Amino acid sequence: MPKLTLEIDLDLYRLLQQAARSNATSLEEECQRRLEGGVRRSRHIETLLAELQASSEQQSRGRS
Repeated sequence: MPKLTLEIDLDLYRLLQQAARSNATSLEEECQRRLEGGVRRSRHIETLLAELQASSEQQSRGRS
């Protein structure tokens, strides 16, 4: 499985930890659930995904 390392702000990290505890999951499982389109998608995760997509597009344009 590929490894992904993210830098996130402290508030987002705390929110994800709290959600993981509330859902009786690990932090990794909570992030994966949200990325896979779980019941409720976090606006923080949506923002992170948008930033990752923009970065990826920018890198792709740089290679062209």
